Amino acid sequence: MKTLTLGKTGLVVTKPAMGCLPVQRCDKNYAVKLLQAAYDGGIRYFDTANAYTDSEEKIGLALSGVRDQIVLSTKSAARDRETVLKHIELSRERMKTDYIDLFQFHQVPEVPDPNDPNGAYAAALEAKERGWIRHIGVTTHRVNVAEDCIASGLFETLQFPFSYISNDRDLALAEKCKAAGMGYIAMKGLAGGMLTNVRACHAFMKQYDNVVPIWGIQRPEELEEWIEAAREDPDLDEELLAVIRKDRAELADD
Repeated sequence: MKTLTLGKTGLVVTKPAMGCLPVQRCDKNYAVKLLQAAYDGGIRYFDTANAYTDSEEKIGLALSGVRDQIVLSTKSAARDRETVLKHIELSRERMKTDYIDLFQFHQVPEVPDPNDPNGAYAAALEAKERGWIRHIGVTTHRVNVAEDCIASGLFETLQFPFSYISNDRDLALAEKCKAAGMGYIAMKGLAGGMLTNVRACHAFMKQYDNVVPIWGIQRPEELEEWIEAAREDPDLDEELLAVIRKDRAELADD
């Protein structure tokens, strides 16, 4: 499994990684087996969120025994210091870990105010000082907010929707992050399920040496497809480029 370093964080993550929102829809035993199968298949980076019901708990049950071998990131959509700290404590408890590698502000509508002593950013700084989290990132679905977050210099990573039907402004975020020394985490790499060619998606992401895709995985056959694509590691040949051109023509839209 190939790896990359997530910007200036120094965190070495596998490419691909596993997005753990879907495991909240699985029963506990099934989810534990799926997460362990992902680890056994070589995946070492798992991304979740406080809001994904029992996803964090399932990660703790499945992977606490290999905690020192994996990178964990989670998120909170809270906007105040007290709630963010509570969410971080709860995430640590659920995932059975003393620390979270990467804490992310979830779906921010604007750049969090770093000067508000009762705000979310103050909470993250406090959690970092306490050793509860190691790095601070941000997620958003708004490109103008993403650009502002990059320019702010407050964050070590950005998580944003990123696929081969993304528009040029969205795609440019990868280079902006690279220039800023930020890690780039690609969510919704299947464009909400509109893209179905795993090899084309993998080959597209392969072009970006600073982008780690987190694929939402719910079934063993999905997991095997991504692991097999990572093993094969296809390049963007003419066959796959034709798939991408066709999908862009049919699906790409501002």
